[in-house]
Amino acid sequence: MIRVLVIDDDRLQVRLLRAHFKNFRRGTYSLDWSETYEDGLARLLTGDYSACLLDFRLGDRDGLQLIREATVRGCRTPIVFLTAEASENIDIQAMEAGALDYLVKGEINPRSLERSLRYALKLGESLEALRRLATRDELTGLPNRREFDRIMSEEEERARRFGHPLSLVVVDIDRFKSINDLHGHAAGDAVLREAASRIADSIRTVDRAARIGGEEFALILVQTDGQAAFEVARRAIASVAKNPVRAGELSVAVTASAGVATLPLDARTAGDLFAAADKALYAAKEGGRNRAVRAGEAKVGS
Repeated sequence: MIRVLVIDDDRLQVRLLRAHFKNFRRGTYSLDWSETYEDGLARLLTGDYSACLLDFRLGDRDGLQLIREATVRGCRTPIVFLTAEASENIDIQAMEAGALDYLVKGEINPRSLERSLRYALKLGESLEALRRLATRDELTGLPNRREFDRIMSEEEERARRFGHPLSLVVVDIDRFKSINDLHGHAAGDAVLREAASRIADSIRTVDRAARIGGEEFALILVQTDGQAAFEVARRAIASVAKNPVRAGELSVAVTASAGVATLPLDARTAGDLFAAADKALYAAKEGGRNRAVRAGEAKVGS
């Protein structure tokens, strides 16, 4: 079932759309209706819909504004823009705002509507695949360094605005070069994939894990103070070391070290936070590996 949300304050137009849906030739669609800007935006942001049909005029507000607000808030649902105005300027504005297609209400029929929805869905899939390639590490599936930097910037701003602590844990696989040298790169890849999974499983759903370098990972812990972040770091490295990693017929023992830093206790900016966590990671390595160290602490924790 392909769920479609229509955001339109015109009840008659929604009835016409429902009639058109009944005459689609392929696929099974369901149509939900939202009459206001506020309700439409809230429902769109749930991510429960495969596509959205959005009216240009929504009372004293417009669909262009809704598209922009939804996009800023992370919405990736394909949107088809609907308007009574056959204006090239509206067409361009809709596409620039983020709509994937554009239909003039007076020209809509079952065939054109179905074609537009299929086109938007297919293009949306392609764009999502491109976004994933740009923001995800291919080997582990975790956010890459570029996406990590973006998330850190957002979370730094949010932490400052609401006065919440923000913690960062940097995790590095111990002696990873030796694993590659002794067992080969295929085994090294298996270690990275499994370590990434174990590290990511050690955090809450509101936190984020990323691969930021060859064998280096980062955990962004929102609303988390230094002590709580230190416990997360210890849990993550314990998870990495708990069981050997299977790589074909090989069984590879793996450990990791971690550095922990917290904003604003250990740093004033996201860049300084990373530097503090990285310095703590170095101390963990120097202290014997397979352990976590908090920024500013000489004492090593295991």
